[in-house]
Amino acid sequence: QVQLVESGGGLVHAGGSLRLSCAASGRTFSRYTAGWFRQAPGKEREFVAAIRWDGVRTSIADPVKGRFTISRDNAKNTVYLQMNSLKPEDTAVYYCAADNRVLRAVLTTRMTDFGSWGQGTQVTVSS
Repeated sequence: QVQLVESGGGLVHAGGSLRLSCAASGRTFSRYTAGWFRQAPGKEREFVAAIRWDGVRTSIADPVKGRFTISRDNAKNTVYLQMNSLKPEDTAVYYCAADNRVLRAVLTTRMTDFGSWGQGTQVTVSS
């Protein structure tokens, strides 16, 4: 298991930006795809972004495409989610997650493929 700790959430006005960080420890994080998911009140958890273990491939969900960017620094065992042009509908708890399979060739976005999860960080966007 890998331990994940998110940070960087907070309250921001619509149109503003935040950068979330996810610090990993435990297994060799650089060998695992990482992802960001979010869960708004009363809604199911949904995929936001994923980045393959080598950082070469990324996937961004349609609702945030063009506004959010995912990146990673394997030397620091950290994954980032840069969120720009935030909207009130982006309000949610954001979770970082790590793949449960090492060096997966195909970039996965399926929640069931992620076996390690952080505790989440709250992002609130006011209108």
